[in-house]
Amino acid sequence: MTVSQSSLLWIVLGCSAFALLFAIWLSRWVLSRGRGNADMQKISDAIQQGAEAYLARQYKTIAALALVVAIVLALGYGVLRTSIPTDPVSSSTLLAIYITLSFLLGALSSGIAGYMGMWISIRANIRVAAAATTSLNGALQTALRSGAVSGLFTVAMSLAGVGGLFAVINNFVPPGLAPDVWAQRIPYLIVGYGFGASFVALFAQLGGGIYTKAADVGADLVGKVEAGIPEDDPRNPAVIADLVGDNVGDCAGRGADLFESIAAENIGAMILGVILFSQFGIAGILFPLVIGGLGLLCSIIGVMSVRTREDADPMQALNRGYYVTAALVTIVFFFATRWLLNPISAPDAWWHFFICGMIGIATSIAFVFITQYYTEYRYRPVLGIAEASQTGPATNIIAGLAVGMESTVLPVITIAIAIIASYHLGEASGVAQAGLFGTAVATMGMLGTAGYILAMDVFGPITDNAGGIVEMSKQPEEIRNITDRLDSVGNTTKALTKGYAIGSAALAAFLLFSAYLDEVRNYRGGVPIKVDLARPEVFVAGLLGAMLVFWFSSLALTAVRKAASSVITEVRRQFRERPGIMLGTESPDYGTAVDIVTVGALKAMIAPGALVVLFPIAVGLVFKQFGVGAEAVAAFLMIGTIAGILMAGFLNNGGGAWDNAKKYIETGAYGGKRSDAHKAAVVGDTVGDPFKDTAGPSLHVLIKLLSTITLVLAPLFI
Repeated sequence: MTVSQSSLLWIVLGCSAFALLFAIWLSRWVLSRGRGNADMQKISDAIQQGAEAYLARQYKTIAALALVVAIVLALGYGVLRTSIPTDPVSSSTLLAIYITLSFLLGALSSGIAGYMGMWISIRANIRVAAAATTSLNGALQTALRSGAVSGLFTVAMSLAGVGGLFAVINNFVPPGLAPDVWAQRIPYLIVGYGFGASFVALFAQLGGGIYTKAADVGADLVGKVEAGIPEDDPRNPAVIADLVGDNVGDCAGRGADLFESIAAENIGAMILGVILFSQFGIAGILFPLVIGGLGLLCSIIGVMSVRTREDADPMQALNRGYYVTAALVTIVFFFATRWLLNPISAPDAWWHFFICGMIGIATSIAFVFITQYYTEYRYRPVLGIAEASQTGPATNIIAGLAVGMESTVLPVITIAIAIIASYHLGEASGVAQAGLFGTAVATMGMLGTAGYILAMDVFGPITDNAGGIVEMSKQPEEIRNITDRLDSVGNTTKALTKGYAIGSAALAAFLLFSAYLDEVRNYRGGVPIKVDLARPEVFVAGLLGAMLVFWFSSLALTAVRKAASSVITEVRRQFRERPGIMLGTESPDYGTAVDIVTVGALKAMIAPGALVVLFPIAVGLVFKQFGVGAEAVAAFLMIGTIAGILMAGFLNNGGGAWDNAKKYIETGAYGGKRSDAHKAAVVGDTVGDPFKDTAGPSLHVLIKLLSTITLVLAPLFI
């Protein structure tokens, strides 16, 4: 069945518009909830002011950096590079305009998505705390629906951006060019959108991660270890900075992260769809966007289906919502593949691609269970770390490192099975050269539940903040018990969504690498490149890609250490000079700690972020002098991506395991709180904090940024 381009774009843009309107309705529903008493509101207002002040300063810095990159792109494409016959447009100036404007639009959209994630979270925390005074179900639904505002807004903005850009450019068909030919060139013109989204996401995730963990480490080491006061104790001068950090790191940063993931992976899949235009027509190019749009509707139903009993486990309710979403996405895939990927020449092709989509969905579920196994204290890895804590911090850290390294095994095997199975299903579909497209469809299957996944992710920091507000405002113990239950679930959902992010990054890595090779082949007039690691220059480029991952991680961890040291010094100073704080007769100076972390995070994010942007450019231009620029960048991208996937898994799961080992001991195991085992576990948790919340999540973005920057700059390396 033939399908028109306009009808597909209407589906994409219509679903995106509906999701945005629904997100607005949800936000109004959340904002209509109660805000608790005056003490709770005072704390919430302080968190809101700190988060908004930080994000405003951060976005000013990112905007300045993005403008510099936009100027470089414009000059590189429009002035320094000469147009070649295989360019998607005939004029180098016109190509520069398309790439630069799409970059700026991607950067702006990513920033808006990140801001919306933080905007709703800093207003939802007090409403969840207030809802906890009446019922668990009310608090659970308020927290998840608040997270859904961010999730739906992020995915819808990404799809609307890519789809809208495609629709607009489609109206500027060059004279003498057939509309079908022009449609095949558009994906190469909008690669800048993915680069812009990745650029902003890297700095947002990195800066937010540095902020949240510097504040967290500083608050924990002085408050819990030295002063012996509970977490979120109002006497701790760094506690507001810690709560602010949850929003700017886990909400704003993760919103921008998933936005760029969806944008980059959709554009990469669209480029692969161009190869099969003779078989699928425009449907193959727009299929990823259609699936994403319909997946948004599935996520809405999944979110609204979540409810729990007062005596039930909230995690079970969240899992049910995820399974509802995944089941609906499965149904959507069945009909979408049969409708759009069903060429007359290969009548059995559609069910091959349907199974590819199911592989993607199964992969996402597998990553959820694998992450649960390595980060929950019901299972061997975390229990082993807790047991090792009995003999001190050193054995705790050794055990945590071992768990982090072991946790890379099952994800790699899962990704290997998914890539090989989806590739060969595509090859066996009867459509020539469809193997790579099969892996793209599997990636789309994994992204089909992205709206619900991001809702679960933002759920975590919202409930964490709610617990902090309840603790600091000295609410009754039964209310704190409810927020503790939700906070515990929130820690699990944050770990699960990080596992999902790693899985999607790993599955998409092959997709984006293949898209880079296809783009280079297109610019070389159909001549493919051979990435020969036996050639010294190509091997060295791959080695540099792996090195970049370690160097970047080192800079991120060092930034947390330096900023945390400043916080520790300030908290110690206040405790020393103002003894009334510990006696409860004097209020700490929260604002100074917030300012210290803000300045430290903004300064520290620039160097590692600039390194990631400049390094692949330098590799491409230097090795171009040896005649292997495109090949060297391919090796750099391939090996760097592999190292990044493994390092991200190690950091995320190791950090999460340390965190929950501490929480397991706090349940009363091995002496409970204030025991020697607990002190050792707090040290391990402190080491793991920048692992799982700064360096690890930032590597998700690094993997995609390497792909998008090479897609954008591929013509410069040929």
